[in-house]
This record gives sequence, structure tokens and C-alpha cells, in this order.
Amino acid sequence: MDERFKNIAFSPADILLPKDADMTKWAVVACDQFTSQPEYWEKAEEIVGDAPSALNLILPEVYLNGEDVPQRIEGINSRMAEYLSKGVFKEYGDSLIYIERTQSDGRVRRGIVGKIDLEDYEFKPGNNALIRATEGTVLSRIPPRVKVRENADLELPHVMLLIDDPEKTVIEPLKEMTSESEKVYDFELMEGGGKIKGYLLGDDAKDSISKALKHLASQEVSDAKYGMAGAAPMLFAVGDGNHSLATAKQCYENIKKTVPESEWASLPARYALIEVVNLHDDALTFEPIHRTVFNADAGELLKAFTDTVSGSIIVEGASAEEVSKEPGKYLPDVPALDKEAQFITYCYSDKTGTIVVLHPEKQLAVGTLQAFLDEYLKDRESEIDYIHGDDTCIELGRREGNISFLLPAMGKQQLFKTVMADGVLPRKTFSMGHAQDKRYYIEARRIKR
Repeated sequence: MDERFKNIAFSPADILLPKDADMTKWAVVACDQFTSQPEYWEKAEEIVGDAPSALNLILPEVYLNGEDVPQRIEGINSRMAEYLSKGVFKEYGDSLIYIERTQSDGRVRRGIVGKIDLEDYEFKPGNNALIRATEGTVLSRIPPRVKVRENADLELPHVMLLIDDPEKTVIEPLKEMTSESEKVYDFELMEGGGKIKGYLLGDDAKDSISKALKHLASQEVSDAKYGMAGAAPMLFAVGDGNHSLATAKQCYENIKKTVPESEWASLPARYALIEVVNLHDDALTFEPIHRTVFNADAGELLKAFTDTVSGSIIVEGASAEEVSKEPGKYLPDVPALDKEAQFITYCYSDKTGTIVVLHPEKQLAVGTLQAFLDEYLKDRESEIDYIHGDDTCIELGRREGNISFLLPAMGKQQLFKTVMADGVLPRKTFSMGHAQDKRYYIEARRIKR
């Protein structure tokens, strides 16, 4: 291992890229996208045809519940072995790749591809690992994914890890180093995914990255940034691909049971290929995910909220934006509004209002709401859905028997501190950009000896 990267969980990897493939046909979007749109994946199959493609090495989740899953997995493993034996790949040993991804909106998102040590990653809430999950992991989603990975020769990453680097010291300086770097790919992504360029990083870039990451991981920097003296530093937060990374962790833990501890460090499965992105990249946007409750008595639900959540008030006839801008007008009996107060707009039938939580226990409004709904809905026939887009959420809330809650967007600066304080975010807290702008499978790495 490159000693410069010691104790920061991230390091160069032996990266595989196709030698002579049509890269537009090779690269496909993350498997957990377009799960309700099989036509997207059918179109991808049509585009790829018989060409070498990452599409042949992954199992799109739209097919995960199909009866032919065992056959699909067997086909994936066979194709991996075929690509390796026929020399489809070129290996770039001990490498990092700097990426410039032009998204569908024209903005450029930057990242670095390398590997992380799964010993430094944990998805259980309340841990002190350098790499932490941001949302609760649904354990039932792990076993089906283990079946895909456990006998595979290769991994292809769609996992994106975030670093909290407001000064832009890790990734952004690399742009100035690309003139001396080998460009390993530059092509259009299929189905509206934009464009992508990849550059092989040299020794100076590696030195710069390792030093900047060590600085971010220091106790002193963590204490100053988050105001949580002595709390274990968190260097990476999982932005996308939490369940895929949890699957890699589980497969590694399974292998550890079969070999001596002295061999663990040399296990290829101990590591996972990922892309690191700066939380403060201008092209990276967080979009809120709202809630609609179906088959509910809205009045009863709102009363239960104020009865259950200490310090909560209902303001009828005004949105969260209106109440937060003029609290004195809508909350005349509250002498001083705490800066941590939370505002949640609700709508049902022809009514609109705001829930105000004066002294919240949770860092985020979505955490306060979700904790209440989880308990409230336990013994009821009501159902909850997670909605993208204000207009859709409002339209659903207006329907008879429904109530919708529109949540504020989570500020990027809240992510790390919230995970450190609360363990993980509530499920479906935010979406990191649009589906077509998610990571595409391009690079690969061997995960078997």
C-alpha cells in the first residue's frame, strides 16, 4: 500500500478499463435507477446490442424480483470470466482517476476514483468509522445483492462518497494537473447521461490528495468544523450506493470467517472501488423528498403530532416559508423563536398550514416528521409514499383522504454534522440530483484472488 494514504481509508487501486470498446455502449447508469421503468433498460439493451458492455456485468434492480434472477446472475459471472480471459480490459495498477462529468444540465461535477478499505466503513447507526452510511440501511435488501456479488470476479462501482471540503482542497486542484495526465476516456454517455472525461493521476496529484484528506480527517479540523469536541472524525459520507457498499461489506465479512486474520489485508474483497465527490461541488444538488400519507384522517393526525412532539404548534392558512419569514405575525405568543426551530408545510383537501417545532430533538425537520409518522402509522391502515417535486406532492395531498407534508431542502452543510449527531439520516431524506446524472459503471476491479 502507498504509505501516503495510510489511515485515511482511501487509496489508489488496480483499475480495469476496456481496451477497445465503444465507451458509449460500455458505460451504463447505476443499477438502482429507473426501477419502475423497464423501458429504460430495454432501450439500453437495444443500444448495446452484442458489443462489450458493463450492462452485461450488472443486474439492474428493475429485474431483481424476477423469476430468472439466478440465471441472470449466472450469466453475469460467466460474462465477467469471458471478458477477463479474452483480454477485454487493460489494468492500470495502483491508480487514481480524476473525473469530469458533464451532467444533463450542463454543469460539471468532479470526482476521484479509487478504493476504500471496508474495515473503515460501517452502516450501523452510532458508529465512529471514517466512512459512514448517511441513511438507515434496510437489511432485507442486502441478501439479494450478496447473491450477485459473492461469486463475481469483478466489481463495477456506482458508489459515490462525499467529503466535506468547503475550501476545495482535495479534488478541485486536480483540474490544473490534467495537462500532464493521460486521458483514459472521453465520451458521451447513453440515454441523456451527459459526457465524461477521465484522467490518470500522477505522483504529484496523489501526494496532494493524501495530504489534503489527512488534514480533513484530523481531530482538530473536525472539532472546529462541527463544534462537537472529541467526536470521532468522519471523513467520508455515503452519498449514493449505500446498499451496494453494505453488500460489499457483508461479502467481505463472510470471507473473513473462512481465512486466517493474517490474510485479511491481502483479500481483494476487503476493498471497494468508489468515486469521491466534494459535498461542496457546485454541480452537486440536494433535492428534498416529501411525504404523502394516504387513507388518513388529517385532523386527527395533526392533533396527534402536537400531542406527541413537544413544543409543536399548528399554524393554519400559511406555508412554512411565510411563517419562517414573519414569525411574529403568525406566532405572537412565542417571545423568541429559536434559530433551530423547524417548519413543515402540510396540505389536505383545500387546507394549507404549517407545523412549527420550537425546540426540535432531531437535527432536521425530516427526522422530526419521520420519527412521528413511523410511530403513528404502526397500527393504522394508512400508507406513506415518498414524493419528488412540490407540485406532485401538493396534488396528491389535495385528494380525499390524503395529507401531504412538504419538507425543506437539507443544506449540504448539515449532512456531516447530522450523521455524526443522530447516527444516520431518516430514510428518503434527500436525492442527489436526477436519475440520469447518477454514476455510470465504467471502471472495474478484481475482487477475487
